[in-house]
Amino acid sequence: QVQLVESGGGLVQAGGSLRLSCTASGRTWSLRARGWFRQAPGKEREFVAAHIRNGFGGIYYADSVKGRFVISRDNAESTIYLQMNNLSPEDTGVYYCAAESGGPEYFTAANYNTARWVDHWGNGTLVTVSS
Repeated sequence: QVQLVESGGGLVQAGGSLRLSCTASGRTWSLRARGWFRQAPGKEREFVAAHIRNGFGGIYYADSVKGRFVISRDNAESTIYLQMNNLSPEDTGVYYCAAESGGPEYFTAANYNTARWVDHWGNGTLVTVSS
């Protein structure tokens, strides 16, 4: 099994920055892709950013966060980060860490912005951006 634990959420003013972390434990060797989704109040969960482990593939961002958010990982690839800059109230929501470990659907360039590739979810961390 794989466990994902997010941290780093909080309250920030518009224009500010936050860095989220997601640490994986368990069968981490099985993880192929990792990323972030978010869910705003009253809305469906949406894709934010993702990448393939070991850099064997592209890095993908939702259009709404391009140029403001950066996804990265530590050398051991046990922790991924989401650096969020120039935050706006529209970025408010619960941010979920996500990971794919081989089934039933692989992470690809065709499905990266859907939740179809996600095998594991974290419990989420709340980000609130005040105006």
